[in-house]
Amino acid sequence: MNAPTSAPLRAPRRALPQTITLAHGGGGTAMRDLIEVVFVSAFATTRDQDAAAPLEDQARFDLAALAASGDRLAFTTDSFVVDPLFFPGGDIGKLAVCGTINDIAVGGARPVALSCAMILEEGLPVEILRRVAVSMAETARAAGVPIVTGDTKVVARGACDKLFITTTGIGVVRTGIEIGIGRARPGDVVLVNGLLGDHGAAILDARGDLHLDHTIESDCAPLHDLVAVLITAAPGVRSLRDATRGGVSAVLNELAEASGVGVRIRELDLPVRPEVHGFCEILGLDPLYLANEGKLVAVVPADEAAAALAALRAHPLGREAVAIGEVVATRPGRVVMETRFGGERIVDMLVGDQLPRIC
Repeated sequence: MNAPTSAPLRAPRRALPQTITLAHGGGGTAMRDLIEVVFVSAFATTRDQDAAAPLEDQARFDLAALAASGDRLAFTTDSFVVDPLFFPGGDIGKLAVCGTINDIAVGGARPVALSCAMILEEGLPVEILRRVAVSMAETARAAGVPIVTGDTKVVARGACDKLFITTTGIGVVRTGIEIGIGRARPGDVVLVNGLLGDHGAAILDARGDLHLDHTIESDCAPLHDLVAVLITAAPGVRSLRDATRGGVSAVLNELAEASGVGVRIRELDLPVRPEVHGFCEILGLDPLYLANEGKLVAVVPADEAAAALAALRAHPLGREAVAIGEVVATRPGRVVMETRFGGERIVDMLVGDQLPRIC
């Protein structure tokens, strides 16, 4: 985590205080103690490296090993400012790891490694930071994608809201895989891997304003293994996107515009759990626009749709997978939904967001 020296992990010179201070971002012993005790001890468990190994200002990779896995490098970065930091089904740390892995995976790449940069507010309880770091480490370790480098900054009280995380990921795209938002063709089938809107609903529920009878859990999950299974079953897959901010609506509108096609979806086929459907009805929200953190939209050729669905449904993260519509030649750039009442409506992108700070 960009420690000021490359000396190995050691016991801190003093016990860590209960809260973050400006000294923890100053480059001295307080910063080093925080990095080694909170971050290095957790993140070293995600990679083939001992926690006592020297700390460097960068991670290093064997180019020959990367080249043996594919012919292109995928690279992404994302920032996470979710409120609250902890919610049913996840927390900001798990969200950061899963979100970055998914951004790599939907390009058809195998995630290789992650970085983690944190901006901490003065006064943040150290125990909260520990919980987030452990959650990140557990998620990365379970996904098999190590956290290999990072950075820590501390800002004065009030300059940020508790904790912000920026993660970057790299991955390798296997030779022959060509997946992109502009590759959809009329006749293709649109699939989703499960229930929509859970994350957006979980975040709003976790803020405690609604007092719902049933807790809604976020769908936060890494999707790289699911994507690998899908590509094996349907090697002609045209496009993949994880439906985060803006939900499925944003993905489909970007697809229609980039590919110069129309998209028709069926409201009756949209997989939404009853609790989320009721939640949306009460608040006047639309599940098509709610964020997801473990759902992808896949566009596959019609002759591969059955195999793709079967592969998705055989995976734990795709058991509720369904076809929700088709790519069409009419109304290029538009997404049209056949309503449950037999009519049609245009599904536009939102100007802003239905809910603030959901990731």
